[in-house]
Amino acid sequence: MPDGPLIVQSDKTLLLEVDHPLAGEARRAVAPFAELERAPEHVHTYRLTPLGLWNARAAGHDAEQVVDALVRFSRYPVPHALLVDVAETMSRYGRLQLLPDPAHGLVLHALDRAVLEEVLRSKRTAGLVGARLDDTTVVVHPSQRGHLKQVLLKLGWPAEDLAGYVDGEAHPIALAEAGTGPDGAGAWSLRPYQREAVESFWHGGSGVVVLPCGAGKTLVGAGAMAQASATTLILVTNTVSARQWRDELVRRTTLTEDEIGEYSGARKEIRPVTIATYQVLTTKRKGAYPHLELLDARDWGLVVYDEVHLLPAPIFRMTADLQARRRLGLTATLVREDGREDEVFSLIGPKRYDAPWKDIEAQGYIAPASCVEVRLSLPEPMRMVYATAEPEDRYRLAATAPGKIDVVRALLARHPGEQTLVIGQYLDQLDELAESLDAPVITGATTVTQRQKLFDAFRAGEVPVLVVSKVANFSVDLPEAAVAIQVSGAFGSRQEEAQRLGRLLRPKGDGREAHFYAVVVRDTVDADFAAHRQRFLAEQGYSYRIVDAEDLGALDAAE
Repeated sequence: MPDGPLIVQSDKTLLLEVDHPLAGEARRAVAPFAELERAPEHVHTYRLTPLGLWNARAAGHDAEQVVDALVRFSRYPVPHALLVDVAETMSRYGRLQLLPDPAHGLVLHALDRAVLEEVLRSKRTAGLVGARLDDTTVVVHPSQRGHLKQVLLKLGWPAEDLAGYVDGEAHPIALAEAGTGPDGAGAWSLRPYQREAVESFWHGGSGVVVLPCGAGKTLVGAGAMAQASATTLILVTNTVSARQWRDELVRRTTLTEDEIGEYSGARKEIRPVTIATYQVLTTKRKGAYPHLELLDARDWGLVVYDEVHLLPAPIFRMTADLQARRRLGLTATLVREDGREDEVFSLIGPKRYDAPWKDIEAQGYIAPASCVEVRLSLPEPMRMVYATAEPEDRYRLAATAPGKIDVVRALLARHPGEQTLVIGQYLDQLDELAESLDAPVITGATTVTQRQKLFDAFRAGEVPVLVVSKVANFSVDLPEAAVAIQVSGAFGSRQEEAQRLGRLLRPKGDGREAHFYAVVVRDTVDADFAAHRQRFLAEQGYSYRIVDAEDLGALDAAE
């Protein structure tokens, strides 16, 4: 394509011209296999990585499709060596297969004998495999299934796991796709993309479903549970999320409250469907994790990991021992700030379904959103304090600049009567904001009962402005929220930015646009982190307008 939107370079970077008329189509074509690295205004940079290509391969994309996408949208001839490398990298997935064996339980089978020889000579596989059965097959103890997959991925030969899954203890679960839905719209059913997500997961047996916040990931989990019709363990981020899951399952399935147990700091109930928090499972006492025995408490037929991008390390370790059970990961973004995406791939499973945010928005299932970065300057005395501060103190100084409170007030004045979240990282800043705005604040120190009370008041419109810390980043359903103002965050966290925008994406009854503001101090690390935070949303097709704090009136005029 002589005037294509993409430039494919031999260092495996892809440059996408954002303003090109075919940029959206090209972005959708490369998103399944390329990772966004940088997203300034006019040219976005993607990179081809082995993990990205293997995820695409596991999701059913072959090298021919990837090569076709690169060649079709590239402005210049694609380097031949890169195309060869793409094909060879993708061909490495599945040359080793984990298969059931009637005599030995589990075996590692190679479609390429040399590959098996190579991995067996590695010290990393020592102790993970047993007797050699023939030139292409070696016995694997079922307990080493997960650990071996981790090692093979690191060796560059990701195994295709075809060993199957135990059914687990049967328990009847069906979707109650009739009657009055929670939105009062009468009979409901899974949306087409939710049904596709369930089918893609079930066909693969384990893996991750990626859907935007507000697109109904819980219902995908419920759909998978109905398919399994077996006892289910659901792992969630916090107690508030656990209770939202319980309420949604009671409302949307044939399960009753008596069939659903909560395993948290407050309660220790084990029932056919048990919802446990990551926090309680990773509680350590005398060097041990006493609550991990929950994983063996029943013969689970399905394990659901909510917000899979937040899985703590101990959960990865225990998941390595759960490879015979069906595993479903749910998330809005597979981005992990700790770089452990490969652990998700090898232990939970590959990405089975990924719906671009803008596609779901176009179908009317999530609200359109306007993203604005409001920039202000430090006053002169603070500039000197910032300039002479230790590097580790500079972000806090910039992120908590007192001028941000005035900006928040001005933004609230732009949206009178709209349900608004003011979101930040630092507790003293949040307390100051809450006092200045005469609004309640929710932090990690707020009790679960008080959190639920305030969230309910916000949903009912009794509290128009709520100041929240990172406890509201995940798994909190606030469909009425129409405006979010972010004053500080977890440094340059891309997934946090996505989750915070996600608080606003429940469709508004009148089709209104949601408004997301990031308040940033220019010429500081606050601005540097903001640029990094926005990368994931840029990949999803969102763009930020940048306005000066003094020009908010001009923003009104532009709209």
